[in-house]
Amino acid sequence: MKCVLGLCQMQVTQDKGENLRRADALLEQAAQQGANLALLPEMFNCPYDNGCFPQYGEEAGGETWQFLAKAAKKYRLTLVGGSVPELEGGRIYNTSYIFSPQGVELGRHRKLHLFDIDVPGGQRFRESDTLSPGQQITVVDTDFGPLGVAICFDIRFSELFRVMGQRGAKLILIPAAFNMTTGPAHWDLSFRMRALDNQCFVAGCSPARDTTASYVAYGHSLLCGPWGDILGQLEEKEGVLVQEVPLEKLELYRGQIPILQGRRTDLYGTREA
Repeated sequence: MKCVLGLCQMQVTQDKGENLRRADALLEQAAQQGANLALLPEMFNCPYDNGCFPQYGEEAGGETWQFLAKAAKKYRLTLVGGSVPELEGGRIYNTSYIFSPQGVELGRHRKLHLFDIDVPGGQRFRESDTLSPGQQITVVDTDFGPLGVAICFDIRFSELFRVMGQRGAKLILIPAAFNMTTGPAHWDLSFRMRALDNQCFVAGCSPARDTTASYVAYGHSLLCGPWGDILGQLEEKEGVLVQEVPLEKLELYRGQIPILQGRRTDLYGTREA
């Protein structure tokens, strides 16, 4: 099956209902433009703010989960539902739900690496003040083959992406909200390197930039290819990018520079499958 990805870079507000309506409109737009796979931003149903995560949090099966299941079925999309604050067992997780075009949950990814940074003169944020880390690497079976899912700060840990690649992921989707300190410095570079390292396709979807928010997202949602190139990218405003992902060409790229087949694992004292 041909894979056509829709990246839905939406403006996130303080009104959860409005956020769901915006997400629905962008998913409809992506489907109308031919997308059969879609990605929403990190924390798309609430502001990216520690003070908001408990207030907007929901258990699995709640309002946002139901919205995502219905939208996937309505628009016949394999849907990676950005991420939301998930409540379970007295904890809050930064969680991405993945749905089939039939509206069935295929899996979920809880952010493994919490965003705790303090850059002098730049961004300070501590997700661990509110959120708990996930424990599972996420690769789900889809109509397009194995699909890897990670969330934002996860992208800085190359070992995670290597394992997803070993588990068959040729495409990895990442809801993410880099800021105005890390975004200009590391956004394009991070996505290009993870795609190049693992000779796969990697896409990131950010919230649109809102300079009035307590946390200002960088935007620039993008799709990167196994050559380390940017195949498509938005700017900072709300919008939809629909791009075909030529998964059938992946073996051609890998054959040209066979690093995945030619690793000297004996040098590192490890043995890979």
